Amino acid sequence: MTAQLFAGAAEPATDRTVVGENLSLPLFRTLSGVLAGHPYLKVVVDRAENTWHLLDTAAHPFHVNYIATRVLGMSLAELDADLDAFNASVYMDPARRFLLGVLSLHTDEDAEGRERTFLVLETTEADTMNGELLAFFYAFVRERVDGRLPVLLKPANHGQEEELAAISELRVPRILSHELFGSRVRTPLNPGEATGRLRYFRTGAQYAAAEAGLGWADIVAMPCLPDDVPRVAGFVNTAPITPLSHTNVLASGWGIPNAIVRDLEELVEKDGLDGAWVRYRVGEEEISLELLDGEPELRAPAWHQQRIRLEPPLLEDAPVLSLHRLRAADSDRYGTKAANLGELHHVLDSRTADLTAFYGRPRPPREDLYGHLAARLGLTDPTAAELRSRAAGFVASTVGAPEGVALPFSLQQHFLASSPALQQGIGKLKMALELDAADVLDSLCLQLQQLIRHTPVPDSVTRQISQAFPTPPGECGRLVVRSSSNAEDLPGFSAAGVYDSVTTVHGTGELLDAVRQVWASLVSPRSVRLRHQVGISLDDTYMGVIIQEYVPASLGGVLVTCDPTRRADFRNVYLNCSPGSPEQVVDGSVLPQQYLYNVVEGGGRTVALGSWGDGLPAATRARLADLSLTGRLLQSHFSGSDVDRPLDIEWLMTERGDFRLVQIRPYAL
Repeated sequence: MTAQLFAGAAEPATDRTVVGENLSLPLFRTLSGVLAGHPYLKVVVDRAENTWHLLDTAAHPFHVNYIATRVLGMSLAELDADLDAFNASVYMDPARRFLLGVLSLHTDEDAEGRERTFLVLETTEADTMNGELLAFFYAFVRERVDGRLPVLLKPANHGQEEELAAISELRVPRILSHELFGSRVRTPLNPGEATGRLRYFRTGAQYAAAEAGLGWADIVAMPCLPDDVPRVAGFVNTAPITPLSHTNVLASGWGIPNAIVRDLEELVEKDGLDGAWVRYRVGEEEISLELLDGEPELRAPAWHQQRIRLEPPLLEDAPVLSLHRLRAADSDRYGTKAANLGELHHVLDSRTADLTAFYGRPRPPREDLYGHLAARLGLTDPTAAELRSRAAGFVASTVGAPEGVALPFSLQQHFLASSPALQQGIGKLKMALELDAADVLDSLCLQLQQLIRHTPVPDSVTRQISQAFPTPPGECGRLVVRSSSNAEDLPGFSAAGVYDSVTTVHGTGELLDAVRQVWASLVSPRSVRLRHQVGISLDDTYMGVIIQEYVPASLGGVLVTCDPTRRADFRNVYLNCSPGSPEQVVDGSVLPQQYLYNVVEGGGRTVALGSWGDGLPAATRARLADLSLTGRLLQSHFSGSDVDRPLDIEWLMTERGDFRLVQIRPYAL
């Protein structure tokens, strides 16, 4: 085979793209770039010419641009004018001329513990190659790669996995995404940079002994950080964790770096990092801990001067209402969580909301993504009204809203005003906050919480709660009691995991205990400290309560309508799940299964299997794809004018196989 070298005025002077040459490891290294910490090389197979192109990564970052301009002689303007149709011709047409892929270089250990270097071939996530085309692609590449280098095919999505299932692994050796990246040494969770003192704790006991001394300049490293970790400069996890854990949501809301660094023990021993001053960087492609010569001059972070002002709530008497009677505007009396669930009822019942706005935003060079949404919904060239109607119907047929009631802020205020002891405890706490008396703050909070939990609920308050249920609480079966404060889901203050929920409540007595526990969580030491740090006054803070009927679930989880580790990715929704309650996903008690679903072109892929050895059945994954699209459509409504602002949604799949959304909130970015 002969090699052709390309050069052009619009490209770097040293474009080393190769056509038709066999691939050796030295040539791979010459042409490759780095993606997610691994060297990679873009390849294009031209079936019409029976040859392939090995793209110089520095000169050609996009397959499609290269094919259009260098092979087909198109201009970029011509490509942009019909980009979606061109993409369909190279990613979805079963009779396509070009096969596009990436070869990435990896190392692991063989059965004898020897290091093994191998190449992984994969297509893009939206590619719909069938099994025979995948087999052809693999064989074509395998024949042209140095025979000493093993080559494995990695299916890029669930559809390709299913196609390959019918093909022998002897014919097409393969590796799945979660197998390849499940043992990844370093994984970004929240991008950012911090300079601080690394505090490495190998056990929870070590952390507990040092917790009181942690400050804003510390970078806390341990296997799994606790949900009540104080606000510090950065997080490092030395064991796997999901990006949707409470601690990573906090990291995102606080704007601090967070990553999984499984080799931290080695770095600590090698460079003496524990207790040392370091510069910690987390990016999409690289994670680093740089040892500094000594203590740098640091300024207190911006949040030390941050002052969040809350809109004053409406505290006049408000009734206990069924969730379906609330709307978003009722957040000033019932809290954002309750109001959002009421708004969800409205969206599902009325079907008048425009749920297509996200797809109407320009994504250059595209004017909009309406065509992609129409295809996902099974429509051909619909009118705007038809598209809105189909989107609303799709959402209503996919998910349901929980039944339950919401207790207003005023009910909490009646309870607090009913007890002189409570008023005295609140007064002491306010005084300590005004004086910054940190040494007594925790004890005052704990005493006040104890008082709240054991102060009798006035009969008038008990009657309002009981009368709101069509069936007496004692006959309702199991209930779930959740917080709905006005001091959460705020720009710069998410409060994820800060307030209490009680998920196993039976009978009137347990219900009143659970309500008081949620009220008491408003003055927990951690919640008070976090609010005080950002200038939220105790006087401005109120707690509503949501009481929901418990719904038995076969699967539960959390999804966010973005890719938390790649913020510029507008295509994907990140979904975590585990059998049973979604609380398991966020509280760290199990490592959930993790999936990415493309809600533009379609398709999904497994990121990690977590604590389970097997993935979900194909039919269940297809249902989760529908749920992910539903989340994206709801984002158009709940994010207001900023349709790119993602949502954080807790969901359940019932034993009948339908979905219930139990919480909708902004996702902290």
